[in-house]
Amino acid sequence: MASRTISKDIITLRGSAAIVSEFFGYAANSILYNRGIYPEESFSKVKKYGLTLLLTQDDGVKSFITGLTSQLSEWLEAGKLQRVVLVIMSKATSEVLERWNFNIETDAEVVEKGVIKEKSDKEIMREIQAIMRQIASCITYLPCLDEACVFDVLAYTDKDTTVPMAWVESDAKLINNPQMVKLHSFDTKIHKVDTIVSYKNDEWEDEE
Repeated sequence: MASRTISKDIITLRGSAAIVSEFFGYAANSILYNRGIYPEESFSKVKKYGLTLLLTQDDGVKSFITGLTSQLSEWLEAGKLQRVVLVIMSKATSEVLERWNFNIETDAEVVEKGVIKEKSDKEIMREIQAIMRQIASCITYLPCLDEACVFDVLAYTDKDTTVPMAWVESDAKLINNPQMVKLHSFDTKIHKVDTIVSYKNDEWEDEE
């Protein structure tokens, strides 16, 4: 008698935290490349999510992003991370020009009771792929950054979260009267990530 094996795509809290933190690493690299924060030649091509993406080869930035994703994974697994914001600022004046907001909703039942969820890896990859495509095409909907810029990353966590010494309290680095563009979201069934980019509205200033 013929038989077949049926497999389910099981998502655990740790697995979901790994998926989301890895996404942040690739998304940060893509933003830094596509917004011209570092020279084009300092990035190399890799295949990920069925796409060709760019990763920085700058040792300092690589180390920063590696440390970032490791810490985010820890907070995600603990259910303590609410939002991550990549902020792009003028190098000369520190004025905030863009905020890439990644808002996170965590299934509390999974954190508290350790239940597992089901969702196919392919479906999650397709959702992430759609976001990465939007980041790659950001030049079509964001104003040109015509000055040297730097970036920082803000993490919004629960108040009772243990924060490593490398992280310091910061202001929200907000933009006055920003324009906003909502990107696609993705959901592992444990963590849902909504992406919104806000940017300085030069047209508003021109009208005043």
